[in-house]
Amino acid sequence: MRVAVYPGSFDPVTLGHIDIIQRTSKMFDKVIIGVLKNRSKSPLFTAEERVELLKEVTADIPNVEVQSFQGLLIDFVRQNQANVIVRGLRAITDFEYELQMAQTNRVIAPEIDTIFLTTNLKYSYLSSSIVKEIAEFNGDIKEFLHPIVVERVKEKLEEMKNV
Repeated sequence: MRVAVYPGSFDPVTLGHIDIIQRTSKMFDKVIIGVLKNRSKSPLFTAEERVELLKEVTADIPNVEVQSFQGLLIDFVRQNQANVIVRGLRAITDFEYELQMAQTNRVIAPEIDTIFLTTNLKYSYLSSSIVKEIAEFNGDIKEFLHPIVVERVKEKLEEMKNV
C-alpha cells in the first residue's frame, strides 16, 4: 500500500491545502494529514479543532485520514507506516526551506522520500497567516477557505473578542 503523509499546522486549512490534499489522494492509496501541535506558535485553533475541521472538509475523500502529532515528523511518518512526505510549494522562497527539511529528513530516514507539489496558481499567494490577518480586520475570507472553515474562523474570532 502506498501511504503518504501531508504535514502542516493548517491554522486554518485553506483552499490551497485542500487542493494539495485532493491531488495527493489521487496518487496514493492512503493520505494521512498530520496536524502539527507546535508549541512555539500560538494558533487560532487548537490541534483538536484543526483535526475536526480537516475531517469535515475532506469527508468526501475516502482515502484521507487526519491525525494530530507532535515531535519529529519522521517519527510520525514511521508510526503510520508511510514512505512519502508531501509538501506544497507556493513560491521559490518555500522551496529553499522545504528542500533543507527534505534533505535533513533523508539523512535521518533514508527510506522516506519527500515529494513537492506546486500549488494551483490561483492559490500561489495564499497562506493561513494572511487569511487570519484579513479575518482579524473583518475582511472577506470566503475566496480563501471552505465555507465551513469561514464560519469557524468568524466564530473563533468572535469568541476571542468576548474573552
